[in-house]
Amino acid sequence: MSHHNFEELEVWKRSARLGVAVLQLADTLKLYALRDQMARSAISIASNIAEGAEREGDKEFRRFLAIAKGSAAELRTQLYLGLKAGLIEPKVANPLIKESKEVGSMI
Repeated sequence: MSHHNFEELEVWKRSARLGVAVLQLADTLKLYALRDQMARSAISIASNIAEGAEREGDKEFRRFLAIAKGSAAELRTQLYLGLKAGLIEPKVANPLIKESKEVGSMI
C-alpha cells in the first residue's frame, strides 16, 4: 500500500493554485449557477487529489485521481461556456482553460 504526501505533489500544488484563481474569478460572476458550479469543480480537483493520496492503497488513489480529472474537464467546460456567453473575458478564461488542461493531463 502506497501513501502519498499530497502537499508535495506538483499536480496538487498546481490544482490548488488553479482553484484559488477560479474562486477569485467566481466571486466576480453575477450568474450564480455558473459561479457555484465553477467553484465546486475547482475545489474538487485539489480536494480529490488530496483525499486519494490519504487513502490506503493505490487503487483508491487512482479512483480519486479519476474523479479529479473529471472535475478538471467539468471546470474547463464551465470556463468555455462563460467565455462563449460573454460572462468571462478571454484574457481571464484562456489561461485558466490552458491550466485546467495541463492539470488534467498531469493527473
